[in-house]
Amino acid sequence: MRVEVRLFAHFRQGRKKAQIMDVEEGTIISDVLKALNIDEDEVAIMLLNGRDGPADRELKDGDVVSIFPPIGGG
Repeated sequence: MRVEVRLFAHFRQGRKKAQIMDVEEGTIISDVLKALNIDEDEVAIMLLNGRDGPADRELKDGDVVSIFPPIGGG
């Protein structure tokens, strides 16, 4: 099945800002993070189809996962 993964801020470095990934049934969001070599502790917000997406949420064909690091500013 296919899911779209959207990366923000420094997670884009060396990667595409959005990419389609082929994943197995039963894949969860944390599996996608591992495949992208992103440590779950570095993630501030994970969205699944625009809503809060816990790391253990199972993905479905056509899902969109958005991954944000902590962002500071002033």
